[in-house]
Amino acid sequence: MKRVRAIFLGAVIAVVAFGGIAHADGSGDPKAVKSEDGKYFAKDGDPTFNVAADGTVDWYTYSGYRRYHSECHVCHGPDGMGSTYAPALKDSLNNLSYGDFLNVVATGRKNVSSSQENVMPAFGENANVVCYLDDIYIYLRARANDAVGRVRPAKHEDKPEAYTKAETSCMGH
Repeated sequence: MKRVRAIFLGAVIAVVAFGGIAHADGSGDPKAVKSEDGKYFAKDGDPTFNVAADGTVDWYTYSGYRRYHSECHVCHGPDGMGSTYAPALKDSLNNLSYGDFLNVVATGRKNVSSSQENVMPAFGENANVVCYLDDIYIYLRARANDAVGRVRPAKHEDKPEAYTKAETSCMGH
C-alpha cells in the first residue's frame, strides 16, 4: 500500500505543478487537443476522453466505465446518475476540477447538513481505485459532457502498451 500511496501523491503533485487544477469551476473545454501513448489531454492539460464519429471510445474511457462499475456505482448509481445517498458524479464533474476529484476520491469527504449526512470514504489506499483514477475521471468527464451514453461503450481503441506498463507498476506486479 505504501507504493500505491506514493504513486498517488506523485500524481497529485504533478497535477498541481503542471496546472491541472486551473479550472476549479469545471469550465475547462473537455475537447482532446493532444494524445500521448493513447491517452488524450484537453487544452488545460487534464486527461480527457476521445470519441470517434462512429462511437469508438478511447481505451481510458472504456476502462473508466469498467472501473466505475466495479467500485463506484454501488453508491453513485448507474452511470454516475446518483442515488438517494450519494450525488450524481455526472453532474459533479461539471463543477469539480481534476485535482479536486483526485483529492476527494483519495481522502474522502463528509458533507453534513440539518437534513442529511453524506460520507465519501477515502480510497487512497485501494489499488483498484487509485491505480485507475484517471480512467474513472475520464469516463465521468465523458458522461458529464454527454459524449458517452448510459451503456457500456460498444467499441473502444486497443489497450495502449503504456497503459499496461503503468497498470503493472501501480499494482506492484
